[in-house]
Amino acid sequence: MREYEVEVATADGSMDMFVCHPEEGGPFPAIIMYMDAPGLREELRDMARRIGTVGYFVVLPNLYYRIGREGAYGFDLSRSRKDDGEREKMFTVMHSLTNSRVTADTRPMLDFVRAADHAAPGPLGCVGYCMSGQYVVSVAAAHADDFAAIASYYGVGIVTDQPDSPHLGAARIGGELYLAFASHDQWVPQSLIDSLPDILNRAGVVHRIEIYPETEHGFAFPQRPVYDKAAAERHWERLFALFDRRLRA
Repeated sequence: MREYEVEVATADGSMDMFVCHPEEGGPFPAIIMYMDAPGLREELRDMARRIGTVGYFVVLPNLYYRIGREGAYGFDLSRSRKDDGEREKMFTVMHSLTNSRVTADTRPMLDFVRAADHAAPGPLGCVGYCMSGQYVVSVAAAHADDFAAIASYYGVGIVTDQPDSPHLGAARIGGELYLAFASHDQWVPQSLIDSLPDILNRAGVVHRIEIYPETEHGFAFPQRPVYDKAAAERHWERLFALFDRRLRA
């Protein structure tokens, strides 16, 4: 596995990104992996590496670059699960992002991928977790010509009452959308999940919605107390099948 860090210029500064891809072969279809609320960390880099090992060029951006690099976000991740104060600090950082900011940041990511020797030309895939579920749906609509495979796992904020709600742009999505949710999730109301089939059908989006039984929010992250190995492996199976189906044709 080859891996390195790069920085790309955005309208708001310099965004650092982790990049990995196989040592041999290529060029490889490109994947952008959008982080969850705790931010860039080794747990996510390991997940990016797993995508890379099956033959993809993976970009994992630090979406919090406006605040700082990894470790300088202003909250203690190791304490955030038990300390309400640290958790609130994390939520404050999370709310510094918006759909428009992330879709704008995606443009230089795409420019980087298009110029990278080991990234194959053609459509990309993307995957988001937790807070980034809303972002991958927004990105897929804003950059519809670029993304052919879009996956969200226990994504929040996909349907809201705000004017920038991601679901409002669903008709512009040209790729295949996979939405997976935990069966028990305090952050994603059942009413949201129930509304999605009608929204996506009316928008004409090729999609699949799946509920993972007996799971909780965060089940795919190996360092979370709610990690569920069987569900996590299913998550990889579904993700790789989507990418293979849409990016390797």
